[in-house]
Amino acid sequence: MMAIGSPTFTSVRTSTTCNALLRELQQIWNEIGESETERDSMLIDLERECLEVYRRKVEDAANSKARLHHSVAAKEAELATLMAALGELNIRPMVQKDKKAMSLKEKLASVTPLVEDLRKKKEERMKQFDDIRAQIEKIGGEISGYSNLNDSLMSNKSLDEHDLSLRRLNEYQIHLRSLQKEKSDRLNKVFECVNEVHSLCSVLGLDFDRTVSEVHPSLHGVNHEQSTNISNTTLEGLEQTILKLKSERKARIRKLKDIGASLCELWNLMDSSKSDKNEFSRITSILVSSESEIVEPGFLSMETINKASKEVERLTKLKASRMKELVMKKRVELEEICKMAHIEPDTSTSAEKSTALIDSGLVDPGELLASIDAQITKAKEQSMSRKEIMDRLDRWLLACEEENWLEDYELDHNRYSAGRGAHINLKRAEKARITVNKIPGIIILNN
Repeated sequence: MMAIGSPTFTSVRTSTTCNALLRELQQIWNEIGESETERDSMLIDLERECLEVYRRKVEDAANSKARLHHSVAAKEAELATLMAALGELNIRPMVQKDKKAMSLKEKLASVTPLVEDLRKKKEERMKQFDDIRAQIEKIGGEISGYSNLNDSLMSNKSLDEHDLSLRRLNEYQIHLRSLQKEKSDRLNKVFECVNEVHSLCSVLGLDFDRTVSEVHPSLHGVNHEQSTNISNTTLEGLEQTILKLKSERKARIRKLKDIGASLCELWNLMDSSKSDKNEFSRITSILVSSESEIVEPGFLSMETINKASKEVERLTKLKASRMKELVMKKRVELEEICKMAHIEPDTSTSAEKSTALIDSGLVDPGELLASIDAQITKAKEQSMSRKEIMDRLDRWLLACEEENWLEDYELDHNRYSAGRGAHINLKRAEKARITVNKIPGIIILNN
């Protein structure tokens, strides 16, 4: 039994209908009285018209088949392109399965969902690439200072269109992580340099914001809309600034040490009081401080240096007016030391000669003062070397005085009277006899 809808059943049904219509047409012709010739002519026309209808249907079917072939080929080509771009390797076996047994519409229906899925996957992959590429370009621009950025954009875009595989995506991610690490390292380096610049500016009394702004405006943190510049130019600029500031710090330390030394010399020269020294005692502390220990804000500022320099100038002028007084004071000190040591002081720096020399301008007061200081040092050394002799001499002189008093006491016939003070003189006489008995031992000097 033929199935309804099968090609054979449709052909039989069509043939039956045509025969019925043909019989009906012949009956009508009989009633009309058409001739055989006219009937044959009309049948030929009818066959020609049927052929034209069949021909048009065949052409339409052929065109539809061609379009389907084209659509299937286009879909398969797009599928292959998408698979190549996305690096998909597990789809083609499913497409090729029972391919020969499938009709064109079935092939199209099987390929279309795969293509749609891969299109969506491509769009998602493209978003991933765009996001990573944008981050790479942003960080790369920050590192390079945004130079040659357009060329980078074009090359990356062209590359992404041709290769969207997971392998390539992983390469981009690795590159991004590498740039992120480099950015982090550069930021840390920039922050270290900026902190060092801040420390140097602080101790030098310089404007930090202005100093770093000359390297790059983003470094002082005023413009929050602009990220910190981490390019090679900025790092090199910071390093050059640090070298320049360190060099300036060394120069100022040398200058301040010279000033501090001059202050100490002038203070010692003029016997300045502690209250006079207090204001600048911080300056003189630099003489015993290492470079790394000098961190106090403003310690090396030009204001501090200029103020200390003016104090040196003031003391220098004061020294000139007080030099004669200092020379006289030192000469008195020398004479006192010589007197205590029973030494004759050097007559070349006597008060009269020193005054005459200073007034005449023939001798620098500082040199004269240095000469007296040298004489004081020499006198002190001689005094120390003669100390034992002087002690013996003092004791001998004291014993001689006691001996003379004892002689006078023994000649006094009233020494045993009961008058006031008799018992005191008696005790002194006993001590004097003991002292006098020691005189032979005192005068025996070492060779």
